[in-house]
Amino acid sequence: MALIIPIVAVGGFFLWMISLSPVGKAYAEKLRGKTAQSAGTGDNEQVLEELEQLRHEVAELSERMDFAERLLAKGREQRQGLPS
Repeated sequence: MALIIPIVAVGGFFLWMISLSPVGKAYAEKLRGKTAQSAGTGDNEQVLEELEQLRHEVAELSERMDFAERLLAKGREQRQGLPS
């Protein structure tokens, strides 16, 4: 149960960051049914750069979550090994 809290926190943070990005705003407009205005090649490059940045952030968050999971597992193992 305690593992759910960091997973939800990291997932919520990730969704919040996406919602603030131009990619998230474009997706929200698409869901609302608005058509995108003609975008130049500069806009496409900017979106691709932001997408790459998001991928990097997701990878970093994944590494942090793996580290937190290892710490939690190590703590459990140490508690189980201690005499009562």
